[in-house]
Amino acid sequence: MLSVRQVTKEFGGIRAVDACSFEVERASITGLIGPNGAGKTTLFNIMSGFLRPDRGEVWFDGQRIDHLPPHRIARLGLVRTFQIPRELKAMTVLENLMLVARDQRGERIWNSWFFPSKVREEEEAARAKAEEVLEFLDLSRHAHELAGNLSVGQKKLLELARGLMADPKMFLLDEPGAGVNPSLMRRITGYIEELRRRGTTFLLIEHDMDLVMNICDKVIVMNQGTHLAEGDPEVVRQNPVVVEAYMGGTP
Repeated sequence: MLSVRQVTKEFGGIRAVDACSFEVERASITGLIGPNGAGKTTLFNIMSGFLRPDRGEVWFDGQRIDHLPPHRIARLGLVRTFQIPRELKAMTVLENLMLVARDQRGERIWNSWFFPSKVREEEEAARAKAEEVLEFLDLSRHAHELAGNLSVGQKKLLELARGLMADPKMFLLDEPGAGVNPSLMRRITGYIEELRRRGTTFLLIEHDMDLVMNICDKVIVMNQGTHLAEGDPEVVRQNPVVVEAYMGGTP
């Protein structure tokens, strides 16, 4: 589904990502781990179009994407979330989702004058889909609440919900467990596993090793911008090179 090929990115002479290569299989959950400063988020920014690589290529579902802007990549079905949620605080939860709906005629003001019934029909379809997503993520009771009033965990769910409105083939999740209590994290994990069963692919950055070990089919380890190791979670956990670089001790 995703192929990263010899990707390199530098900032003022500092090499944040150094000839990094790996692949993510379709309908899998893959963990991307490593110490702070390993280059994980920089790589996410490259894969999602927020940064261009200095060298290398990124391919998604058979198409090269490293030259495309974020909105084009999202329309291809590669959607990301952020470690710090970026909700539209002054809009309701429902409005945050409806805004994501694609190809809405109402985005052009003249269509509201010349095709009001079609605009209304599309808006109702977007509302129905948003309500369905909110019900799936157990957020329906917050539909008309301002997004800025949600808890950290609820905002993480909102990030996931907005991504689902874009009909993703693959999610890039940046620390979905950060700042989330264990009960809500179990719910988020359940949603991820259910979406994978439906065919969605996941690549997630996460520092919670218990979460990584429990949910991931494969783990990729980065250190100092490079691909250090990958494989089955338990095998990676016992890898002495990984232990030295990431866990700082004996497994």
